[in-house]
Amino acid sequence: MAIFSDKDQPAKPASEPPKRRGTQQPSLSMIASDLKVIGDLETDGVVKIEGKVDGTIRAATQVLVSQGAMITGDIHTKEAIIGGEVKGVVTAEERVEIQATALITGDIVTKRIVVLEGGRITGTVKMDGGKVSYPQQTGSSPGSQN
Repeated sequence: MAIFSDKDQPAKPASEPPKRRGTQQPSLSMIASDLKVIGDLETDGVVKIEGKVDGTIRAATQVLVSQGAMITGDIHTKEAIIGGEVKGVVTAEERVEIQATALITGDIVTKRIVVLEGGRITGTVKMDGGKVSYPQQTGSSPGSQN
């Protein structure tokens, strides 16, 4: 019998992901201030953005947009804390916090919202937790040209 033999050990299935040690806290992913990402981001945890992202961000737990960060794209998460600039729709299942340094150009959809003095929003805020829906344009609406 060899010391390093695994003949007596049952084989592990190859499709089983490695198990993490420690707590079940969500992972933290970070986009540094000198980094620009072009494309979509997706995580089961938290993403903190200090740099620039051109694309959609999906984070199961939380999105943190630091002061000086720039997002051009939509955000989908459970909780969003915005301190930088976002050009796109922010959809948060639970809560959105707009800090004093934030500028959002786009709609916000959430159950709860906090806007600190100085935080700026150019768009609509919908607080029923549903999805953003835009009315269908018809030729008979006021202001339309036929």
